[in-house]
Amino acid sequence: MARVGLNTERLAQAGAELADEVGFEQVTVSALARRFDVKVASLYSHVRNSHDLKTRIALIALQELADRAADALAGRSGKDALTALANVYRDYAREHPGRYTAAQFRLDPETAAASAGPRHSQMTRALLRGYDLAEPDQTHAVRLLGSVFHGYVSLEAAGGFSHSAPDSDVSWARTLDALDALLRSWPEENPK
Repeated sequence: MARVGLNTERLAQAGAELADEVGFEQVTVSALARRFDVKVASLYSHVRNSHDLKTRIALIALQELADRAADALAGRSGKDALTALANVYRDYAREHPGRYTAAQFRLDPETAAASAGPRHSQMTRALLRGYDLAEPDQTHAVRLLGSVFHGYVSLEAAGGFSHSAPDSDVSWARTLDALDALLRSWPEENPK
């Protein structure tokens, strides 16, 4: 590919595509330069280093996930919303494994605050309003859902469920049933 038309956005998008092909950990400025058949130095006017490139890929992934989640949650509540949100994460991880990994990339506080990351929390909190959870339980539930979704998706992607019955899809549905039941009967805080 010719150098013409290279810019920060195009490089970040190409980096996201590369992450899906070879894994997020393998994305570097050098790998991107090879993809465009240009010298590494020519990319440094657009990205500072591999960390900057990975940050930009993470921002793309967070935005894409937030947009999908917003679309999936529109007009839904309760278990329907829970299932829709969970499936957004699972489907995105299957379609874009490198970008999904990128969405977990640690961002500096200022970048994180300006990213689509806070939208994820806001949408999860909106979903939880249907379960009538007050603080601090709502925060605990946000963390629980994120942990279960990410843990399941990561184990599944690594082949952790491919060696036994029942099928992973059956376990996923049962996991969401269990989460819904837990959220509907959230335990009272145990006084010490």
